[in-house]
Amino acid sequence: MRVLLLGSGAREHALAWKLAQSPNLKWLCSAPGNPGTEGHNMPVTLNDADQVQRLAGEIEPDLIVVGPEAPLVAGLADQLMGMGFPVFGPTAAAARIEGSKAFAKEVMQQAGVPTAEARVFDSVEEAVSHARSLGNVVVKADGLAAGKGVVVAKGADEAEAAVRSLAALGPAGKRLLLEELLEGEEVSVIALCDGERYVLLPPAQDHKRVGDGDTGPNTGGMGAYSPVPFLDEAALRWTGEHVIGPTLSELSRRGTPFRGALYAGLMLTRGGPRVLEFNCRFGDPETQVLVLQLEEDLLPLLDECARGRLEPRPLRFRPGASVGVVLAAAGYPGAPRTGDPIEGLEEVGPKVRVFHGGTRREGVRLVTAGGRVLTVCASGQSLAAARERAYSGVARIRFPGSHHRRDIGARALGYRP
Repeated sequence: MRVLLLGSGAREHALAWKLAQSPNLKWLCSAPGNPGTEGHNMPVTLNDADQVQRLAGEIEPDLIVVGPEAPLVAGLADQLMGMGFPVFGPTAAAARIEGSKAFAKEVMQQAGVPTAEARVFDSVEEAVSHARSLGNVVVKADGLAAGKGVVVAKGADEAEAAVRSLAALGPAGKRLLLEELLEGEEVSVIALCDGERYVLLPPAQDHKRVGDGDTGPNTGGMGAYSPVPFLDEAALRWTGEHVIGPTLSELSRRGTPFRGALYAGLMLTRGGPRVLEFNCRFGDPETQVLVLQLEEDLLPLLDECARGRLEPRPLRFRPGASVGVVLAAAGYPGAPRTGDPIEGLEEVGPKVRVFHGGTRREGVRLVTAGGRVLTVCASGQSLAAARERAYSGVARIRFPGSHHRRDIGARALGYRP
């Protein structure tokens, strides 16, 4: 098969690495790709739909995989499917499950999916008044905000500040959700879907805040591990039956079947799992550890989803665990500094896998080019072994201003069911 993979982050590098192992793969083109996928890259601007369509028409792939959410929400999958290409990635109508948190909440309520109570506001002052009355509240921008559209506020002053800061994001913050604050462990469950049927990947846990101990501002994700002891196999099946399945049915009922990766962000409360959000694509950094865990050929799974022919079944995964640690640039999650030289990649060893996120080539040098620069990943027979191996790789990579969390997966080591 000939595959066109759209995207340039560590998630896409991880998908390219996994797809390249398929005996069914004839060739793989990453567009635009990054230095980690060199040799298979084609220059393209993802927000230029005409440019992407021209590339697809020239290379005529058997399957197109769309990585990032923004082009999906903008309707890129619709345009490529209109050209006759099988696409792993939802239409714009189905991608609203991520593109609009108000829409996602409406779908969940209609589908009977357990979720937090929330109210939607188009007026900043009305939102401020309600936020101050609640005190402890989760404030969400309705639209896409690159992983930075959610603030957990404690107290009236923080709640007001959160409303005003998210409202200032522009179009993403034109509408706001004020949501009940739930307590518990947060877990990511990703399902591969063909519009009606699904298969579940193992649960993963992302670490959203920039600092150890979940301190500091939210980021796009500072690391992840899988599987998660907080969500056992029975609970994972329950999630499929009560979250993924009903959501797919509701989207199909609306005439907008979902084909792609449906990502459910769960909070494991004392009253059971509750959905915090849906995403319309693979998670980042979750994908980087999930591809290490998956013991099956990913390519036919994505192709079956794109063609509406998925066979529901339990997937095979490697024993043990996988851990990924994000190395971030100076200034992240604010304005990241770019252009810093990266050294030490050749020193990490064969048992550590490094996925590029924000890097670029300057002549023979590799330099930083974004906020989340690299994801350093490793597997092991246990979570502790995987952590040790991943952090040994982290210690060998150097660039000015580099920072990372030192507690990825640490809380799970002390968990007892």
